[in-house]
Amino acid sequence: MDFIHPVQTMVPGVQGRILAVLAETTAELNLRTIASIADVSDAQASRVLPGLVAIGLVERREAPPSALFRLVRAHIAAEPILALSRSRDRMIQEMREIAEGLPISPTSLIIFGSFARGEAGADSDIDTLLVRPSGVIESDDAWYASVQQWIDRVGEVSGNRVEVLEAEEDEVSARLHSGKSVWQDIERDGLIIHGRAVDSFKSVSSG
Repeated sequence: MDFIHPVQTMVPGVQGRILAVLAETTAELNLRTIASIADVSDAQASRVLPGLVAIGLVERREAPPSALFRLVRAHIAAEPILALSRSRDRMIQEMREIAEGLPISPTSLIIFGSFARGEAGADSDIDTLLVRPSGVIESDDAWYASVQQWIDRVGEVSGNRVEVLEAEEDEVSARLHSGKSVWQDIERDGLIIHGRAVDSFKSVSSG
């Protein structure tokens, strides 16, 4: 899934760009503003908007010297557009639900990289840190099943490849202090999906 431009991915072209702009606000916008935000020409916007108004998906209100437009959120076709515009938020919620159903609950499950920064396109991996509870060995069957279930389910829901970095709970503090770029990324951008926050591991060490 392209989490940067989810609406345009499913509704290509100028129409998708305009719908993406209108889905992001409840405010009324004039044609020039819509075109500017959508990165299309005024002429392109003027060709697309009348069709959206004609089917009732977009409302036009005259406000001389211009007209104002807004998405009609009650329209039956608006629901999938709005859902697409919130794809990243929905994906985070799905990931939390998947994490809660794993055979072994990780001490922490943290997303980092492009998805955590809000920069994940269709070709982006979903980078994950899975923190193994203390005393659970890497070869534990239930833990292996948890890792595989995470990879399979998140990949299925998102359509993106899932990359997993594993660490045992007692190792995390040292790794955060290692200075390695991947751990700097986790500390800076890490998005907590489940369990302990990154800072909690560092505070244990400093105490």
